[in-house]
Amino acid sequence: MNATPRVVGDLADLPTYAFGSRSLTWWGVAGFVAIEGIVLALACGTYLYLYSQEPQWPPPPALPPPLLYASLFTLLMLASEVLNTWLKHASEAERIGAVRAGLCGMVVIGIALLVLRGFELHALNVGWDQNAYGSVVWTLLFLHTLHLATDYGDTLVLTALMFTEHGQEGRRFVDCSENAFYWRFVVLVWLPVYALVYWAPRLTAQ
Repeated sequence: MNATPRVVGDLADLPTYAFGSRSLTWWGVAGFVAIEGIVLALACGTYLYLYSQEPQWPPPPALPPPLLYASLFTLLMLASEVLNTWLKHASEAERIGAVRAGLCGMVVIGIALLVLRGFELHALNVGWDQNAYGSVVWTLLFLHTLHLATDYGDTLVLTALMFTEHGQEGRRFVDCSENAFYWRFVVLVWLPVYALVYWAPRLTAQ
């Protein structure tokens, strides 16, 4: 008796890329986010420990940092998430025109945020080497600035690629989607840093 012949499936029509957790890129970004989130959490924990050891916060002669630039920065970060979410959906729908427009918008927002961060750092009432308070404040802001600059650099590269023939490749849309995922992380982790650095000293003083 002849054995039933094996049917070998044709894999030629299977997609070569995917979005979300079906993508290796997504898992790479998720792992990166987890590592960076832990580092920031440890830095926030250090801030809270120092906060608990001082009778007055910030310790004299330091003053609470001014709210103006940091609050403008926070509002722009939150507003950017509207465009970022739209860009993520456009990427997953592979709408090249919308993706190009969204990336250009994020580039402009990134420039504005980096400028505001420069003013914010210049306006701090403490140096990084002045005392433990100054060191932890500058560390928190440096870490977040590093995340911001990392994503901004990635956005610049993707924007340039999407205006070339490589922008028509499906995996480039995946890259844009995961870049939007990382930006969401940058926005969310700023909120506790903003609360600790700018509002915790004011709540203590009341």
